Formats: sequence, C-alpha cells, structure tokens
Amino acid sequence: MSPTPNTATAIFLIQCPDQRGLVASISGFFFQRQFNILSCQQYSDLLTGNYFMRIEVALADLRTSRKQLETDFEGFGQNLKLSWSVHYTDEKQRVAVLVSKTSHCLYDLMLRWKEDELDCDIPLIISNHPDLEAVANQFKVPFHCLPVTAATKPEQEQQIRRLLETHHVDLVVLARYMQVLSPEFVRDWNGRVINIHHAFLPAFQGANPYQRAYERGVKMIGATAHYATEDLDEGPIIEQDVQRVMHEETPAELKQIGRDVERIVLSRAVQAHLERRIIVSGRRTIIFRG
Repeated sequence: MSPTPNTATAIFLIQCPDQRGLVASISGFFFQRQFNILSCQQYSDLLTGNYFMRIEVALADLRTSRKQLETDFEGFGQNLKLSWSVHYTDEKQRVAVLVSKTSHCLYDLMLRWKEDELDCDIPLIISNHPDLEAVANQFKVPFHCLPVTAATKPEQEQQIRRLLETHHVDLVVLARYMQVLSPEFVRDWNGRVINIHHAFLPAFQGANPYQRAYERGVKMIGATAHYATEDLDEGPIIEQDVQRVMHEETPAELKQIGRDVERIVLSRAVQAHLERRIIVSGRRTIIFRG
C-alpha cells in the first residue's frame, strides 16, 4: 500500500571510502535535526575499502523543505566524500514493461502489481509484437505495439524514448523483450533498466536453449536479473536463483522450470529496486535486506 503523508519516509543510499566514525556522523546528522531513524543498514567492503549505508527516516519529523534537507546533507557529506541519493516513499515510481511474445514474466509482474506486492504505477506496456495486447487489456494498461526491423531499429527506439518521456517513466523492465537496446539508450538509462535471462552452464545462446540443455544433460537451470549495460548480459547483477533438474525432465519440462525461476528472479529484482535497497558499485551491487 502507498504511504500516507504521516507514514512517508526518506531513504538515503550512501557510499564512500570507509573510515572511522561514519555511523556516528551520519546518524548524528539526522539526530541533530530531530529525525526518527526507522532503519539503518550498513556494509563495509574490506577488500575495496568502501562503505555502504541505507538509512530510512520518518518524514513526519521534517521541519524544513525536502530541498533544504538535501542541500544540508550535501554540505555535510562533502568532508566525508559521500556519494548519495535520497528517495521519498510517497513519490511512487512509474514502471514501463517491455515485452515481445513470451508472457510468463509479464503476467507475474502484473499480478504482483495488482496485489500491491510491487509499489509502483505501470502506465504502459511496450512490445515489438502484438501478441500480448490481450494481457495488457486484461489489466487495463495501455499497450503500444512498435514493430522493429534492423532497418527501423533507431526509429523504433526513438519512439520508445518518447513514450517513456511522455509517461514520466522511472524504471524500464525488460520482461523477455527480445531486442538489444542501443548503447546510447542504456547509457542514458543507466541503473534504470532491469533485464532477465536464463542462466545455464555451459551457456546456450540463441534459439531452443532448453533443447540444447537437455542434450547436454544440464543438472541445474537458473536465471539472472541485472541492470542493462552496453555489455550484453554483463550488467551489475541484482538477483539470481537456480533449481536442480534431473535426466528425466523433457525439454518442455525444463523450459517450464526455467520460466518459473525467471518469474521469481525478475520480481525480486524489481521489488528490490522499487524499495530502494540497491547500491551499484562499479560492476557489483550491494543489496540490503527487505
């Protein structure tokens, strides 16, 4: 459920060089301004010497404007070399879902959204095929079909950009969208595009991966959700899961198992992003507890 004005909070995501006194200094900033700290999670990476914090405070205690709070925190953080962002829980994020022909991830996201498991607005669904329009209609979400060929790809991507801008979209979810986004697009949307794909060892690219997995006798099927980057399928990993399989499973059964894992992994990744529990540090992600 969406927070009321009295229950809304501000979530600060912070990273900086590790140093003594960080917890006392940062919590002291909020204590001096009479904020109630509702949650504080931290992690020190001893290998890199970096420090990460997620701190949530009650906005009911805010005695200035939000802009003034941010200005004050910026000044406070300069000596500590803080890199930070702040997010307000009463500002609901707007999510666009991009799909092709496969429906399982889309259905799962829409059902979780309708059941208030995902706290966001979904103002539109975009596809390069018309196949899933009925799913969009079922959930009363506008559906935009933008067919694409190699020759029309730049133009189609510009259409996507215009739709995202028109609908003030904050996050793009690639729910089995079988098109590669341009480097320019993922740079402009850095940290705001989540992709899902199956994960096999060895990797099976292209068509019929489950048939080839069956032929190789794979013993587990997995899925990976990550932020999209210019390096295909190599962006910072948000969520992963696996399920063991046996030789008895047919290719069709392996495919169904893979779909189930993909649903769970994608929804967990989207939820972690919406709950502001992720800090990206280079090619890694720091995921705080839900």
